[in-house]
Amino acid sequence: MPALVRLLADEAVMEMPPVPLWYRGRRDYGLFMERVFEMNGPGWATRRLSASGQPAFAAYVPEPGGGHRLHTLQVFTVSGGQVAANVVFGDPRVFGAFGLPEHINSGRAR
Repeated sequence: MPALVRLLADEAVMEMPPVPLWYRGRRDYGLFMERVFEMNGPGWATRRLSASGQPAFAAYVPEPGGGHRLHTLQVFTVSGGQVAANVVFGDPRVFGAFGLPEHINSGRAR
């Protein structure tokens, strides 16, 4: 978690439309991410993407029986080499717009 938090700008913002969750600053963003990993465990897989010309990735959470299930699509605004904003989408319609598979078997989505 410390390495992730070091990537954040001091006033980084995370939002999750349409869920009314919004975090500002390294501390609060980091605390939220700690909770996410505590709830879902390690071993996530990702698929690199681009959304509206910005860096993005699909995050897949490990499933108890093996494989990974699509969790979120995350879009980043990077400024000065740090994450200034992260918009997190959990809506299946957004996943569909990117053609993301709901489940993957490998450790890394392609």
